[in-house]
This record gives sequence, C-alpha cells and structure tokens, in this order.
Amino acid sequence: MPDGPKVDAIPVTDPAAEPEVAADAREVTRQRVVEAAADLLARDGRDAVTTRAVAAAAGAQPPAIYRLFGDKDGLLEAVAEHGYATFLAAKHTDAHPRDPVTDLRAGWDLAVEFGLANPELYALMYGEPKRGTTSAAFQAGMRILLGRIRRLAAGGLLRVDEKLAAALIHATARGAVLTWLSLPADQRDPALLTAMRESMVTAVTHEKPAVRDAGPAGAARTLRALLPEQTALSGAERHLLGEWLDRLAADD
Repeated sequence: MPDGPKVDAIPVTDPAAEPEVAADAREVTRQRVVEAAADLLARDGRDAVTTRAVAAAAGAQPPAIYRLFGDKDGLLEAVAEHGYATFLAAKHTDAHPRDPVTDLRAGWDLAVEFGLANPELYALMYGEPKRGTTSAAFQAGMRILLGRIRRLAAGGLLRVDEKLAAALIHATARGAVLTWLSLPADQRDPALLTAMRESMVTAVTHEKPAVRDAGPAGAARTLRALLPEQTALSGAERHLLGEWLDRLAADD
C-alpha cells in the first residue's frame, strides 16, 4: 500500500510553560534596562538617566520602562539595588580573621573605595536615606558587617553595643565618601579618609579585649555575642539572660 503524503510535524507548545517563558523574557529586558541606566549614570550623571535615553540605550520602548518599574523613581530604585549587588560581589569575607580589628578596617576601606570608584552610583545609593535598603543585596551586605561586629564582640573588643557599632561604621564610611565627593579635586586629602576610619575604630573597639578588665560591661558584651550559640539554656532563658546582659553592657 503506497505511503500517504508526508506532513511536517507541528511542534506542540506546553501552555503551562508559556508564563515561565514570558517571565524569563521580562527579567532579561528588566536587567538590560537596569544595566543601561547604570551605564548612563556612570558616564553622564543622574540627569542623563531619562526614560527616553535609557530605553534607547537598552533597545526598548519607553512604555516598557513604565510597565517594568512604574516610573523613573522605580527605575532609580532598581539601579540602586543593582549597585548594592555589585558592591556585595566585591566583598571578601573571612569567617575566622586573624585580627578582627584589621578585618574591620579592611571592610571599611573596601566600602570607601567602592564609593570613590563609582561616585554617581554611590551618590544614588546613599544620597537618600532609604534608597535600596530593602533589597536582598543590601541586607546581605549588612549581615556581613554584623558578622564582623559579632566577631569583635566575641573577642571582647567591642566598645559599644552591636547596633550602635553598625550605625557608626556605616555612617562614617558613607560620610567619608560623600564628603570626599563634595570637595573640589584639589582639596581632596587622603588624610581625611584615614582620620575618619581611625576615629571609627577608636569609637567602636577597645585596644585590648575588655574581658580582661574588672568591669562587667565588656564581659557582658562578649557573653551577649556568644549567647545565641548556647544550647544549655531554653529559648526563654536565653531571652531573659539576653535582656540582663544588654542592661549590664549599657552600664559602662
């Protein structure tokens, strides 16, 4: 019996996969737009980041930006998040540094160097207090900082409580970069950065472990830092002891 006419097979698409494909395409477009905006920001400053210019640089239509980000401010928020992710990728963490104070200095220097190397992006990230601070990358970076502080506390080297230490470290790095960028080029003295870093170190750390001192505050901070790792106490007992240690640490 002769064969019938051959018919090319018709590819069958899985309807369930279509939303996933659309989401992937949307994310690719979103990333392309964010990178184009970040590049414009770095080359020509914030005023150059218009929806029309970004769309042209990204090979997209301006309405796509509004669909993806809502408005220009939403786009700038995404660029700030991109900046935090870039900074996070540059961080080097050592869970067991030989010297926690040297490690603190290195982390501070890295943050400042990132700001000086990316002035427009840094000004966008930190020029407004809440910009990008809810992003996963920002929160991950803060966890790295808190890890450094916890190691200082565990070694009896922390002079203040952990939350205040984080605020001081963050504020001095941000202030150093933004002050440097505000100065005319011929007035930028590297001694400013060194002095601010060392003032931070002095405010946050002891020269020698406080647990060797007679007072209870340093010992309380050390025990408070190590408390979450203890398993001999119940959760309620750890909570109560934590409150007592906080009070002792504050009475310095």
